[in-house]
Order: sequence, then structure tokens, then C-alpha cells
Amino acid sequence: MKKIFFILFAFLGLTANSQTLGTQLDKKTLALGEAGVFRISISNLQGKDVISAPKNELLPFHFEEIADSISKQPDMYTRIIEFAVFEEGNFTIPALDFRIGGKLYHTIPYEVEVINTAQKGDEINDIMKNKEVKLEVTDYWQLYKWYILGLLILLALIFIIYQIVKYGKRRKSSPVVMTNQTLKDLDNLKKKKFIENGDYRSFYVELLDISRNFITKQYKIPADVLLTDDLIDVLKTNNAISPKNEKVVEEIFLRGDLVKFAKTFPDQTTMSADFNEIKTFVKSSAKDLEAEQLRTGV
Repeated sequence: MKKIFFILFAFLGLTANSQTLGTQLDKKTLALGEAGVFRISISNLQGKDVISAPKNELLPFHFEEIADSISKQPDMYTRIIEFAVFEEGNFTIPALDFRIGGKLYHTIPYEVEVINTAQKGDEINDIMKNKEVKLEVTDYWQLYKWYILGLLILLALIFIIYQIVKYGKRRKSSPVVMTNQTLKDLDNLKKKKFIENGDYRSFYVELLDISRNFITKQYKIPADVLLTDDLIDVLKTNNAISPKNEKVVEEIFLRGDLVKFAKTFPDQTTMSADFNEIKTFVKSSAKDLEAEQLRTGV
């Protein structure tokens, strides 16, 4: 008899010192998106720590947690999770792990059925009938003004870019720009000291190439492909160059051809004079052409 009382006393003492883990699910059948409540409580805590999954991460994937609140007192722990499921079917809340004072405990699992309460063929009635509204011009303006303004800005940008490109091309092809570029080419030729070294053939080859390129771009005459005699005929026919400059070009080009074929051997004085004559011709061309453009209105 004493043995029975001892066992009963020991059991009551063990029960009095143990924690009670309990769970409660308010609904086991939910409509799509309907909120359910899952409650976990631990009594007789005796100030022990409770460790579980972090907030909003306790329930499985399909359970969308709306709220997760935890309340802990020295002798009581409560966690209330509000959730919803947005798929039809049967879903399980598995046994969840809670570590109390270093000892692991498990909750009991639950089955949750989620149903779609809407039925096929259900008629959906509007609260009130649609009302036709007549729009005025100002209404259309309010609706589409930003599209119109955006289109106008885009067209303005295209026009500005076109003008900038057009102006840039015009500047690059202007007589002054071509003149300055040719003068730079002549200066580079002089720096090679062909005149001082008596290298008359190299001098006239480059001088004529520079001159032909200049006439081609400045006067729009194909001097780069025409033979010297044909080029002189073209210059005399279209009167693009003044008679004085025609004579300069004719004399220097003919002399350059003779030099290239070793039929004449000019001295330094002649080469210097020809260089200066071409340079003067290049400098005067820009003024002549711009004056002609102003006269004709081009």
C-alpha cells in the first residue's frame, strides 16, 4: 500500500513540474482566402526559454501568414497565427518543433480543407447600372494631353537634331574649312624640306596632289581624276576660278608634269615661287566663293 502511494506521489510531482504544450485550430474547413486562426500555448513554463521558428515562418508554404503574435510570461507562452490559403485542396499543418528549456517538443498535426465557395453559373449583379458619360473636347485633352505633349517634344527634338547635323555638314564643307585644311597640308609639305634638299620630284608630286584635292572639294570639279590638259579645259570652260588663278594652276600643273617625267629640273627659287602661288590661290578662294554664294543667294 505504501508503494502505491509512493508511485502516485512521484507521478503527481513529475506532472506538477512539467510543461503542457497545446494547440488549437479554429476551423478545419476554409473558403479560398478566408482567414483561419492557429493558437499555440505552453503552460507551467516556470520561466524557461521557448525557441521556435521565427515570426511569419512557422507554417508551411501554402499558408499565407497574415499576423503572427507572441506573448510570453514567466509561466505562460502564447503564439497566435492568423493565416489564409489561396488554393483549393487539402493542406497539412505538420507537427511543429518547440524547444522548451533545451528539451524538444512537438505539436500535433492538422488537416485543413480549402474550398471554393463560388459556383459555376452564379450571376454577378452590379450595384448600379453603367452610366454613359458624354466627353467634351476638354475631357479628351485631359486624357491624352501628356501623349500629345510628348509627341510634340519628340518632333521638336528630331527637328533640332536634323538642323544640327545639317549645320555641321554645311560647316565642314564650307569654303573656309576647306581652305584652312589645305593650308595645313601645305604647311606640312613645307616642313618636309623638299625645296631645301632639292627633291623637286617629291615636292611637285605632293604639291599637285594637294592642289587637285583642293580643287575637287572646293570647286566641285573632278580634278583628282582628270588629266592636266582636260582639267585646264574644264577650268576655262566653267569659269569657276578667276583668270589669274587659272593661269597659276595651268603653269604649275604643266611644270609639275614635266618634273614628274624628268623633262625639266626646277631650282629652289622656282619651287618656292610655285609653292607661294598655290598658297595665295588657296587663301583667296574662300573669299571668292563666299562672295559668289552671297551674289547668287546659295
